[in-house]
Amino acid sequence: MPKSWISLVVVLLAASARGAGSDWPQFLGPDRDGVYHGGDLANSWPHGGPPVLWHRDVGRGWAAPVERDGKLLIFHRVGNTERLECLEALTGKRIWSADSPTAYQDDFGFDDGPRGTPTIAGDRVYTYNPEGFLRCRDFATGKEIWSVDTKARFNQDKGFFGMACSPLVEGSAVVVNIGAKGAGVVAFDCASGKTLWQATDDEAGYSSPIAATIGGKRYVLAFTRAGLDALDPATGKVYFQFPFRSSSNDSVNAATPLVTDDTIFLSASYETGATLLRFHENGPDKLWADDGVLSNHYSTSVIHGGDLYGFDGRQEQGQHLRCIELKSGKVQWSRDDFGAGTLIVADCLPTPLLVILTEKGELVEAAAAPDGYKEIGREQLVGFETRANAALANGLYFARGKSQLVCVDLRKPRS
Repeated sequence: MPKSWISLVVVLLAASARGAGSDWPQFLGPDRDGVYHGGDLANSWPHGGPPVLWHRDVGRGWAAPVERDGKLLIFHRVGNTERLECLEALTGKRIWSADSPTAYQDDFGFDDGPRGTPTIAGDRVYTYNPEGFLRCRDFATGKEIWSVDTKARFNQDKGFFGMACSPLVEGSAVVVNIGAKGAGVVAFDCASGKTLWQATDDEAGYSSPIAATIGGKRYVLAFTRAGLDALDPATGKVYFQFPFRSSSNDSVNAATPLVTDDTIFLSASYETGATLLRFHENGPDKLWADDGVLSNHYSTSVIHGGDLYGFDGRQEQGQHLRCIELKSGKVQWSRDDFGAGTLIVADCLPTPLLVILTEKGELVEAAAAPDGYKEIGREQLVGFETRANAALANGLYFARGKSQLVCVDLRKPRS
């Protein structure tokens, strides 16, 4: 056998031994459920913590990083410029950068940068900024293909914190929670930006829509400020609207709906709570509801093995990290006063992992198991006021703090 073939076999065997990874091309990962399916993560950390491969300064915003094919995208604001940057995932080296002017100002003084996470689909990437500009760019070069000023077209309100929906690509449509009269949820043609359909009068919250197959049929599920909308992705037909929101006007729905089989989990803070619904086209059945179980403020929970892992309570009042049984709402364990954060479940063998990024900028790993909280490791990564979700792609963990982006290697050691 030629030496070149032998070298290739060795490389392939080494990659197989470490397990296959997976990309993270949109908000909450490939299936918008916060689950990482790669089998390449280590179940323990080396002394001194997992290695940091690179870090770089970034501008304002809480949009999460996304990755596909070894390319990482970060959407942020530098001065009065909104910037979408494409980086080499392994090195952090810039491949391209695409800029647009912005004048958005946050009314509460929190952050003036984008909150909506980019979506990579096919050879394009879609972004939605706080001012309501939906843009489509070429993934290879960053060149703008089309843009839509949704505020000018639909006259939606600014809301508390501007627009923050992460676009959903379903078939040939990109779907966004717009929040305007007659245009609560809108689908645009991926190729041209043309409006395909618009539905409902619901104001937008800070949740992003998902698509799910239930009973062999595809649906778009949008968690708006008013509640859950079930829509036909091809036509925008409204199957049902399920009211679910706080009685307080100073409140938001921010967590993404979660679907497993024919059930849908919803959660919100501000004395709203959580509920598990059984889907029917003419309206769901409520299986359970409780405000004392897992009330998500801004962070979406994750389902794994029949259990839910997530953050309970208001961010500013202190949060608890919890595991609950999905079918019953029973609290399996609670790590009280854990603090706020976001999490990913890595579906690894032999031990599934909770990969957590706290609001204090700490990376925490623990076992994803219903029999108790078992911490594996904890390391300071980025600074305080870390609100953006992380990305986990091919064993590399990308965490965005208030001013830094960090890449951490969580893969199994090379043999």
